[in-house]
Amino acid sequence: MNWNVQFPQTLKPELSEINAHIDNSLWMQLLEYLSTTYEVNPSTEYSRCSGAPGWNVKYKKGSKALCTLYPNKGYFTCLVSVGSKQAMGAELMLGTCTEYLSNLYWNARPFNGGRWLMIDVTSQEILNDVKRLIALRVKPKK
Repeated sequence: MNWNVQFPQTLKPELSEINAHIDNSLWMQLLEYLSTTYEVNPSTEYSRCSGAPGWNVKYKKGSKALCTLYPNKGYFTCLVSVGSKQAMGAELMLGTCTEYLSNLYWNARPFNGGRWLMIDVTSQEILNDVKRLIALRVKPKK
């Protein structure tokens, strides 16, 4: 069943229901990484954004957004904003990233010197790329 149909705006999902919908170990790996590395808790919020409407999971460290996660059946999409301050570091890192992430980055339209990347996390290598991008935004404590 479609995520937006299963959980309309009037029915906020529990994290356990999101976990069950995604049903992918990469999801649990990222949640654990964000929790232990940045000592942050998720916030489940509803978005009317035309690009990815519905319930999503946001992670923030102070006033900085680490990422926003969008549930899909069997995988998830991770929005990471690479700002103008991180652009040079991200571009240097791209040579060691997956071809998927590199293509996504270069095809994303620049906005105020940065890029918003909607990354479908479907492999361990892509998850590793996501972690590195998040680390560019906010340095890990550990």
